[in-house]
Amino acid sequence: AMRISRLMPAADFWNDESCHIARDPKRPENASGLEEWAAGIGMKKVCFFQTSGSEGRPKWVCLEKQAFLISGEAVNRHLASDKSDCWLVALPQHHVGGFAIQARAMLSGARIVSHLDRWQPESFYQACMDSRATLVSLVPTQVHDLVHAALRSPPSLRAVIVGGGSMSLELATAARSLGWPVLQSYGMTEAASQIATQLPHAPHRPMAVLPHWQTRLDEKGRLVIRGPALALGYVTQAPHKGWLWHPIGPELVTRDIVALNQDKDRCWLEFIGREIGFVKILGELVHLAPLQSKLNDLALVLNMPTPPVLVPLPDNRRETKLLLAAELHPNADKLLHMYNQAVEPLHQVSDLRTVSAIPYTALGKVDLIALIKELTTGG
Repeated sequence: AMRISRLMPAADFWNDESCHIARDPKRPENASGLEEWAAGIGMKKVCFFQTSGSEGRPKWVCLEKQAFLISGEAVNRHLASDKSDCWLVALPQHHVGGFAIQARAMLSGARIVSHLDRWQPESFYQACMDSRATLVSLVPTQVHDLVHAALRSPPSLRAVIVGGGSMSLELATAARSLGWPVLQSYGMTEAASQIATQLPHAPHRPMAVLPHWQTRLDEKGRLVIRGPALALGYVTQAPHKGWLWHPIGPELVTRDIVALNQDKDRCWLEFIGREIGFVKILGELVHLAPLQSKLNDLALVLNMPTPPVLVPLPDNRRETKLLLAAELHPNADKLLHMYNQAVEPLHQVSDLRTVSAIPYTALGKVDLIALIKELTTGG
């Protein structure tokens, strides 16, 4: 039988002075000592969420509890959400996309039920029906699975917020043809969830920037955000134990290339791409440089003269899949096996492709565009 349990955060959680650490149940050791460190420097009324540390060590984003209330108020207004709504939570509570729903529901008086068992599109659909859910947040992979299973949207749903990665136009069209009222959103851990989201009454328009954010582009075309829901800073694990504090300051330069268009009293955001070197896999931001470095080290051990290249390619379900491009060498398969054994499942390579020669630019860097063209078109 499908289980629907209620999320019941303590009524005074948002106002008490405690610190909340959003531990990943699969990696609780990554938070070891963090609570004591935060208490030791007098941190109060904050939440810590883990994000992808580029050096492989745990990295946590520190957000005030108030940031979730500010974000929740803006999202509720954007969705015209009130006490007649029911949020179905299908995202983990150690990610802001799932956790932020608790603040929204507390502010609006909406019901909140959870479906946090192992993801299955059919059981999720049944949970929507049983709870008469009106609002839900999903990642593109989950939308893909619902479409693949040809499940039609339950009649009670009025908005499906899709975050954690970009939903392709093809996927959005397919979902809407099955009745799913999908709305692409753009957000990040450092923003306590959403920065911009499509409007329910105009789902074919770009994403509207929520009113609590000020946005601009820097000289490289990257999005810069400023606002009252911005994280205070990062906490990283020092190489020899202990924790280090890295304040963010009044604004954050993201790694995302976007287009901004001001129209009357609204600002519209279109996501163009991620700054080179970072990709999203199953909603997680993955830094390719340390993974490529690991590959280079393994290639050296195996006496491979030309290091193989980690190549990110679009994937309908995962958003990005990683391939290994290598010149013909007897140790190429061994390298693939050693690499996949050395990294966590999210970073593993799905396939090894051999090429006659890895292409390089005049500056001696891998010509990734030429390499991807060769892998996808044969030349």
